[in-house]
Amino acid sequence: MAFKILISDPLSEDGIFPLRQAEGFEIVMETDMTPDQLKERIKDFDALLVRSQTTVTKELLEAADQLKIIGRAGVGVDNIDLDAATEKGIIVVNAPDGNTNSAAEHTVAMMMSMARKIPQAFNSLKNNKWDRKSFLGVELKDKTLGIIGLGRIGAEVARRARGQRMNVVAYDPYLTEDVAKKLGIEIGTVDEVLEVADFITVHTPLLKETRRMINKEAFEKMKDGVQIINCARGGIIDEDALYDAIVAGKVAGAALDVFEEEPFLDHKLLTLPEVIATPHLGASTFEAQESVAVDVSRDVVNFLTIGSVRNPVNLPSVSRDVLAKIEPFFDLTEKLGMFLSQIQNSVIHEINIQYAGELANYDVRALTRNTVKGLLKRNLGETVNDVNAKLLADRYGIKVNEQKTTTGKGFLNLITVEIVTEKGVRKVAGTLLNGLGARIVKVDDYVVDVIPSGHLLFIRHRDQPGAIGRVGTLLAEENVNIAAMQVGRSTEGGYAIMMLAVDNHVESASIKRIKEVQNINDAKAIDL
Repeated sequence: MAFKILISDPLSEDGIFPLRQAEGFEIVMETDMTPDQLKERIKDFDALLVRSQTTVTKELLEAADQLKIIGRAGVGVDNIDLDAATEKGIIVVNAPDGNTNSAAEHTVAMMMSMARKIPQAFNSLKNNKWDRKSFLGVELKDKTLGIIGLGRIGAEVARRARGQRMNVVAYDPYLTEDVAKKLGIEIGTVDEVLEVADFITVHTPLLKETRRMINKEAFEKMKDGVQIINCARGGIIDEDALYDAIVAGKVAGAALDVFEEEPFLDHKLLTLPEVIATPHLGASTFEAQESVAVDVSRDVVNFLTIGSVRNPVNLPSVSRDVLAKIEPFFDLTEKLGMFLSQIQNSVIHEINIQYAGELANYDVRALTRNTVKGLLKRNLGETVNDVNAKLLADRYGIKVNEQKTTTGKGFLNLITVEIVTEKGVRKVAGTLLNGLGARIVKVDDYVVDVIPSGHLLFIRHRDQPGAIGRVGTLLAEENVNIAAMQVGRSTEGGYAIMMLAVDNHVESASIKRIKEVQNINDAKAIDL
């Protein structure tokens, strides 16, 4: 069966080449649909690719019965309801690197055009005026550029500004002294950036905390004659406050590529000669448009075929090096969760996952999500996946704890999953044995060696002669073939467990008969 891909905004053919090249993909490009038309159309598609024109709402996602992934060909995802996508288990990917160079170049171009009043001079010349006195500009050399938000684009702007021999001071909550030193810039608070900068450019995402952060109070802290650039996100700058600051003479110039409401037409800002503007062109280069489309197309192909993505938005990203280390454990962690969910029937209050050995050196959050997914699958089915597993656990009041220790307890790596229920604690541990694959090596306090796949029987019994033989005889009567058996005990004559690999699922009627056997305390059919 082919995967169906819907592209609802214009993307270049070169950009979607990875989709065209992949086998088993049916691609439909339909742009300019109304929200109602898209809502009707989306029902049968596995993936949706958009740019900024399509708004992916909660209502649209509710109609997307088959949707597994949304690709945003660009950096921002403010046109996508991330909470609704996460809740429904739909992964969202974007292209954070694809337009970095284009956006940084546009920012510097806007700053230089504003500093030298190039657009105003050109308009004057077009109106048959040769006016050399009205467009006196300023040099960038030795001026201070303040950057608020030093992510990928902000850092590239800083590099270019240093090339213009500007001084750069930047604020970013994650900016370290080491990074600042490498870039040749200074670190400042938001207020310090506002107070010392001759030019200010913003490069933050649009969040609740950053919406209209450049407001009346912020303008009051700035130098007289400051010049402002926004090529990031409309809404970061309070446009009415900017207008007032320009009229009052506080701000000498503004270069704007993005606006709170787009298209941005007939706004009073555009009547001011100090303002230059472009219609959201930061990523509008041939190279950027192709690059962002290629990036999300590759992620869509990889996710639908092998389950991995490079640029997830609603999941913590994992570097390729780390992914290579933890990827072999994905199946094991899910199976450990599935195993635990089937040997207990109580409400889970807490999940404790311990990573011992080499795994303790890596970011294992993806493995934790995978374990939680395995635990919740029994009751929630396919509605739970890597994207929404943690959210669903939170919703059900299940606390998830992640612990690490470099001591491998006799193994190169050991993953122990413990659940706390109202009836007590249950746990299972697993590892990967070199050349032999995944193994369950401990259940509760019993040491075993079981391959976590297929159909298993988990039996608790008294360690008395005849228990194993009676179970074997009963299974023969039920026409259940035993492929392998493991027995574990804590003390002689005490409680013990049997772990049997069988060829088929053991029906509930057979389980009931096993429980009636002498010295058998419990029996569970486990399907992995």
